Formats: sequence, C-alpha cells, structure tokens
Amino acid sequence: MFIKIDFESEIPIYAQIKNQIVNGIASGNLTEGESLPSVRQFAKDIGVNMHTVNKAYLLLKNDGFVTVHKRKGVVVNRFDQIHDADFLKKIPNIIKPVIAEAYCRGINEEEFIEKCKKIFLAFNKG
Repeated sequence: MFIKIDFESEIPIYAQIKNQIVNGIASGNLTEGESLPSVRQFAKDIGVNMHTVNKAYLLLKNDGFVTVHKRKGVVVNRFDQIHDADFLKKIPNIIKPVIAEAYCRGINEEEFIEKCKKIFLAFNKG
C-alpha cells in the first residue's frame, strides 16, 4: 500500500491517511480481508507519529471500513458492510462547501456534475 502525505496540506495528516485508504478500498487496490500495516510500522514507514496513524485507523473502524482483530490487526471490510444510511444524510453537509466554492469560482452546474460523475465512475469497475 502506497500512502503519500503532503506535510504542507491544510488537511490533517490523519485525514489524509484515512482518505487514501478509503480511496484504495474504492479503487480495488485494497481488498476485503487485506491487512493494513500495524500502527507502529505504518507510522515508521510514512514518518509520522503513531497517534496520527491510530487516529486514522480509529476513524476507519468507526466508519466501518476496517475491523480491528487481535491476531490479524487492522483488516479491510467488505463493501456491503460499509453501506450506511446515516452517511447519505451527511452527504449534503460534506459537499456543500465544495459546491459553494465551485459556485463562487464560476463553475456551472453542468461542469460540476460532469467532474463529479467522472470521479464516481472511476471507482465503478462493475
């Protein structure tokens, strides 16, 4: 698994880790049952504090993307275990700032929807 951290980004490092793991799951680069590195090893590999990786793993666990096993460590869940009706309720709050910024920058609805569609379809391999 390849994670690239932008230490100059406004996005916190734990969120970058979480987002990249979710992208890996969505793209099929991380598959059901695959083990992620231990917190210690992952922190060492990418050069961050163990608490940062631990926070990312905890968020992934709370969101249903991974399960923590005592023997296997952190393991990627199946997609159908991740679907959550509560997430559907969160979507407007998550994307509203992005839409607002796009609107302020003069991006029209058609352009915005087309960009979103391309990104979404890139994950749809079925």
